[in-house]
Amino acid sequence: MSDLVKNAQIYLPGLLLSVLLAGAAYLIGQYFNWPAMLLALGSGLCLSFFTQQDVLTPGLNMASKQVLQVAIALMGFQVVIGDIIHLGLPTALLIAFAIFSTIGFGIMLARLLGLSTTFGALTGGATAICGASAAMALSGTLPDQRNKDQQTIITVIGVTALSSLAMILYPMISIALGLNDMQAGVFFGASIHNVPQAVGAGYTISEEAGQIATLTKLIRISFLLPVILCFMLLFSSIGKQARTGKPIPLFLVLFFVFVLVNSFVDLPPLLQSSLKDFSKFCLLIAIAAIGMKSDLKSLAQLGIRPLFLMVGETLWLGVVVLAFLIFL
Repeated sequence: MSDLVKNAQIYLPGLLLSVLLAGAAYLIGQYFNWPAMLLALGSGLCLSFFTQQDVLTPGLNMASKQVLQVAIALMGFQVVIGDIIHLGLPTALLIAFAIFSTIGFGIMLARLLGLSTTFGALTGGATAICGASAAMALSGTLPDQRNKDQQTIITVIGVTALSSLAMILYPMISIALGLNDMQAGVFFGASIHNVPQAVGAGYTISEEAGQIATLTKLIRISFLLPVILCFMLLFSSIGKQARTGKPIPLFLVLFFVFVLVNSFVDLPPLLQSSLKDFSKFCLLIAIAAIGMKSDLKSLAQLGIRPLFLMVGETLWLGVVVLAFLIFL
């Protein structure tokens, strides 16, 4: 019992503060329809000046690592294997090519801009899969190294802003190109970063386009696990915590198990939605903690190059998807 109390005293201050910020961000986001992820991040950054204290460090580390891993595992309940079969093999192959080519393009462009390979992979993966959520998930699997938290923060901000811009511009592009509802839905679902914006863009065209956009976006999320595994293989020798020879982390195993459960077990709708909401809330806790751990001066040092990187990746992804829909 004494060890339990001692551990609670060590971890509770930072963890509790992260939970409080996440709860406030969630409530404000729900009431004003604002992005809760950015609210949690912004509040964490604002408190970063006051939270550089040893008493908070263990709890903040737990929130940004272990709680994040819980969120990643529970994201498996957002994926249904049957969705891939329903939408068809050509669309699934398009999404696979778009995802991995965007990550490769991101790595190449990052090197040209003088940025790290891991940063290019992180922004490319976030752009290609599911925006801010993918940024958090992929960051949690990358080795610890200098500026990792700052790169994660910039990626979350960048993909969220570009996703909102795409939600406005892409429907106009689809109309100008004369895309039908099916093509428009695939375009939005396969190229807009965050889930709400992809779905919202689809329903501005028609109900069918909205449904196709939703389905396509969920298929993109299903690629999170293979991309994470590829990241672990690519970057296993980078940083202080090399992963060579180590087994697959438990949270990734659970992610796969939860995908299977969600695909083949008829879960009660309330339970399914509760698990998804809890996963999102854990992401808010993790991003709030990362914000509080960050040094704003180091964020400024990265300059404008990350913006060029994420804009380039966004354009690449959009062009690849459009070329497939129009010419193939």
